[in-house]
Amino acid sequence: MSIKIENLVHIYMAGGPFEKKALDNINLEIKDGEFVTLIGHTGSGKSTLIQHLNGLLKPTSGRIVVDGVDITEKNVKLTEIRKKIGLVFQYPEYQLFEETIEKDIQFGPRNLGLSEEEINKRVKKAMSMVGLDYEEYKDKSPFELSGGQKRRVAIAGVVAMEPKVLILDEPTAGLDPKGRDEILAQVKQLHKEYNMTTIIVSHSMEDVAKIADRVIVLNKGKAVLDGVPRDIFKNIDMLESIGLAVPQVTYLERALKEKGFKLEGDMITVEEAKRVILKALKSGQRGEV
Repeated sequence: MSIKIENLVHIYMAGGPFEKKALDNINLEIKDGEFVTLIGHTGSGKSTLIQHLNGLLKPTSGRIVVDGVDITEKNVKLTEIRKKIGLVFQYPEYQLFEETIEKDIQFGPRNLGLSEEEINKRVKKAMSMVGLDYEEYKDKSPFELSGGQKRRVAIAGVVAMEPKVLILDEPTAGLDPKGRDEILAQVKQLHKEYNMTTIIVSHSMEDVAKIADRVIVLNKGKAVLDGVPRDIFKNIDMLESIGLAVPQVTYLERALKEKGFKLEGDMITVEEAKRVILKALKSGQRGEV
């Protein structure tokens, strides 16, 4: 299920004294099964863009085609589109409200009009997909959980609706390193096992380097870079000029090369840095250092 974005423009408060162009002629295609991250400085248009993908926001101009259907047309049933595209907002645990985890995850599927048998089947499957044991957690209050576990419950509530596309807005925001790593691993596993098209908005370059197959960089409502992480992070000067950065190990690589280390390949993750640096030390490729 592909998503095509054509000449998309969105203007908040158009015609008023506080008019702001949030999206400026965006043209993108996200193919079925891709794992994409959107990065950009605050106010670059990331959240505005993803809210167009399931019809929460209407474009000022342009169109969005989801699975061959132009969702910007007036007669389109957006409820059907939202069954296909699940959106998890930033800090989704604030939207938890039921007395048990099971009931919270049941909420979305029940609103789809499914049978009780199908609802229960989906809840068990969704909890398994996000790494929560059904028998252990189903009767617990979601408010007794850690931040990372609450986030998993919130994601499970969307996954239980079995969307073809999963969109997450800053899924690791506010989590400690352990919780962040757990959520990223779970999202990556979801994508791998179920070939679910996944779109993540993130401010963390380290997270992007670990999980993304494709990175789209937004700046002032425009898509200014689009490619694989390794190529995107070569544009250090450009990224810094728009208020972004690159993974810390990429800065480390540049500093080591300036000191004379001869390193093979481009480093964007800690695991890569460890492997490349150890290889350079063992082979004695240290330049003049």
